[in-house]
Amino acid sequence: MLRFNENNEIIREEEYNAILVGLQLKEDISRSMDELEGLAEAAGITVLGQVIQSMEKPNTATFIGSGKVKEIAEMCENMEADTVIFDSELSGAQLRNLEDAFGVRVIDRTILILDIFARRATSREGKLQVELAQLKYRLPRLTGFGKSLSRLGGGIGTRGPGEKKLETDRRHIEGRMEDIKAELLKSRKTRQVQRSGREKSGVPVVALMGYTNSGKSALMNRMLSMSDREEKRVMEKDMLFATLDTSHREIVLENGDRFILIDTVGFVSKLPHSLVEAFKSTLEEVLYADLLVHVVDSSYDDREFQIKVTDKVIGEIGAADKEKIMVYNKLDLVSEPPIDSTGSEYVCVSALTGENMDQLVEAIVSHVFGDRVNAVMLIPYDRGDITSYLCENARIERMEYENEGTVIGGSFEKSDYMKYFAYVREDI
Repeated sequence: MLRFNENNEIIREEEYNAILVGLQLKEDISRSMDELEGLAEAAGITVLGQVIQSMEKPNTATFIGSGKVKEIAEMCENMEADTVIFDSELSGAQLRNLEDAFGVRVIDRTILILDIFARRATSREGKLQVELAQLKYRLPRLTGFGKSLSRLGGGIGTRGPGEKKLETDRRHIEGRMEDIKAELLKSRKTRQVQRSGREKSGVPVVALMGYTNSGKSALMNRMLSMSDREEKRVMEKDMLFATLDTSHREIVLENGDRFILIDTVGFVSKLPHSLVEAFKSTLEEVLYADLLVHVVDSSYDDREFQIKVTDKVIGEIGAADKEKIMVYNKLDLVSEPPIDSTGSEYVCVSALTGENMDQLVEAIVSHVFGDRVNAVMLIPYDRGDITSYLCENARIERMEYENEGTVIGGSFEKSDYMKYFAYVREDI
């Protein structure tokens, strides 16, 4: 597996062979373990096997029971595993104790997800957000975590933008966290200015939300293709967390209507709280969207679970009450269209083939342009500012020049219609 540094020089990485471990308390965790395997593969790790133990509560020192610890240690030796990945978050002491017992690298689900995010972050802001989440994770684990991490070198769990030495003291970490927060605050203010500009222009904003790998980027690219803007395509790939950075694209419809489509980072179960917090400033864009499009992978067996996870995160960022459309994607991979169980308006589509994409566009239009009013206005020549504004923001179907002023007929935003109601004429 190859990576490239900032100078485009090849960095050769170790190949990791891992055993996955999960602790089942009450609920079945097989689904979570399968997802952990997908995350491991996304990080370039070869999974050799899974171990699940049922217990009433975790062991304080080693998370799992002493018998399982010995069993996994033997598995590591016999299967030549060099990594053990736990499905739950471990404390620094647990990580240290388990590494001492297994004699191999031990990481948890949180470290794994942070590592994947560190690999995929490309923008300056994205890298800062990931680094902040990494530091938040390490800060309370300095005592027990330092020893184990010092042996990892540059491997899984130690990668990341602005990575610090593992022996960095608490004060240094806290100082770095404050620096990152200050930089992210500047980015947030920049987005606020940009958002203010979009609000003044009156262009609606539609945000794509959903589980990772549900096809949000593919959906955006299909809509860009429909509006003849292929050159604005975003990266799409069949893998977990293929894209992290929020993308904004203008979609222009045949009738001239336009809206901003936002592609956000995908979600996953047990998403680290530190990561949600770090990306909250980016996800804040969703709070100001006029419409949410919740994208679901129709081909996934337990899509109800993925819907619940996404709804949970949407709720955590304060967007639970936003207007929403459910979009069941990947219709080309199922024999029958799925039936929605959320009670929301929904559309079944295939971003790959374009099937039913026209229905999705119609649904979006009905939501974000549903309050338009058809009218004719007579704008005096000395109010050229109003004429210019309407030409830019209304759907103009008629424009004539009379003695008294400019006749503009078309479809207007309700707010604009009310604002310029004095110029509405029914006798022209």
